[in-house]
Amino acid sequence: MRKEAGPFLILVINPGSTSTKIALYRDLEPVFDETVRHSAQDLSRFARIADQLEFRFAMIQEALERYRDSYRKIHAVVGRGGLLAPVEGGVYEVTDAMLQDLREARYGQHASNLGGILAQRWAEHLKVKAYIVDPVVVDEMEPVARISGMPEMERISIFHALNQKSVARQAAEDLGKSYADLNLIVVHLGGGISVGVHKKGRVVDVNNALNGEGPFSPERSGGLPAGQLVDLCYSGRFTHSQMLRKLTGAGGLVAYLGTQDMLEVRRRISSGDAHAAQVVDAMAYQIAKEIGACSTVLEGRVDAVVITGGLAQDEQLVGDLKGRIAWIAPVLVYAGEREMLALAQGCLAVLTGREPAGKYQASLGH
Repeated sequence: MRKEAGPFLILVINPGSTSTKIALYRDLEPVFDETVRHSAQDLSRFARIADQLEFRFAMIQEALERYRDSYRKIHAVVGRGGLLAPVEGGVYEVTDAMLQDLREARYGQHASNLGGILAQRWAEHLKVKAYIVDPVVVDEMEPVARISGMPEMERISIFHALNQKSVARQAAEDLGKSYADLNLIVVHLGGGISVGVHKKGRVVDVNNALNGEGPFSPERSGGLPAGQLVDLCYSGRFTHSQMLRKLTGAGGLVAYLGTQDMLEVRRRISSGDAHAAQVVDAMAYQIAKEIGACSTVLEGRVDAVVITGGLAQDEQLVGDLKGRIAWIAPVLVYAGEREMLALAQGCLAVLTGREPAGKYQASLGH
């Protein structure tokens, strides 16, 4: 049942490390969609991510002034979810508890932490409510998937939840079925790569795409030989922060080829660079192997493998993957990312009364 008549105007805010994407949707139709760039020099003035709030607010305000007649009529604001306590998938109203965890970076520093903070700042300015949708810490893993093999550590869920959930629902719609009735393996190909097992609407297993599980990617090392990793950590060659950087940001293609740009890598391969070709082949090999492992979680009953993310625009990579995994299930490709639309979709579901907004509590961790 609808809470009130539409159409609804929704302000969408998606902060990244060097930019802030903003969009205004009328229901699910974009009125405008812009990216505000931030120079490294501008951001270097701030010691913490949360300290960038007023700076980014002002830059968004400047961009929105061109649409002042529209944005003053906004019904709600939605931001990208950041590093929070683990939560079920869905839409969450921004609360004081959420803001405190984001401002204090209780669960880690990341540009996405500004999503909820900026959304609330704009919501107060416009006198409406603020929400986040499917943050990166969505955790629906089954207990058996949490056991790592070492009691001192537990496998945790950090992945491209927003885009994975969105394309999974799109795939279900295209298949003429409900997301809650399907078994899907969703593969997000980006700077980091996550492969999630979507079982009847819940992501019951997924690699930690931030901190080094799963296949290597343009910027991540992926899973590594454990003994050799321990030896390298204690070799005295690298500091703690340098080792973390080798796992996230300077691993994968960056480590082997000095770039994360697949267009550049493809140019090298076309020019006869055999080493680059072998590294990319190894990345495809590892991605396919992870998909195959995920199929065992579903006992082979896979309705579709869904491929998404920026690297899904690389037809050669997708073709290589299909060659290795097409026997598992039909392969559906949704190239690029749809985070802005996914945020608008989640917010609209709450505004129309189709879904309730959850209440975040920091104590909801595992």
